[in-house]
Amino acid sequence: MAGMMIGEVARLAGVAASTLRYYEEAGLIPSPSRAGRRRQYDHQVLGRIRIIALARDAGFSVRETRTFLNGFPNGTTPALRWREMSRRKIAELDELMARLARMKSILDASFHCECRSLEDCERYVAATIRNPSGSSPRKLPASSDPLQRLRPKRSRSC
Repeated sequence: MAGMMIGEVARLAGVAASTLRYYEEAGLIPSPSRAGRRRQYDHQVLGRIRIIALARDAGFSVRETRTFLNGFPNGTTPALRWREMSRRKIAELDELMARLARMKSILDASFHCECRSLEDCERYVAATIRNPSGSSPRKLPASSDPLQRLRPKRSRSC
């Protein structure tokens, strides 16, 4: 059944008409037939738009979504496509979560900073972050350890 205008498809799909034009340009939905210069969408496009929304909600980029839709051999089942794509995305998310945990740790530690000068902070960073050769950070003697200044405060005298 052809003949749904872009505004109707947009309303039924819950997206803007510009989104549909973008999806078409990006190769996510097929170019619709035209009556004059007006797009005439087939009703089946709504299912495709819902798949695109699901992929977007799962964190897939436009490029990844295009691969899911068009980048597999004909006959590849949706389940095999989802598994392949989700395996990659889960690995990416695991890396992102590890990075976020490191970021949170840095932010948590920084709020307890007791460094008296920017130079003290610079020494702390130099002592705690791996050097370019990949070796472990060097440990400073406890008496001069700037790490102590970033750890949560305990009752200790200055």
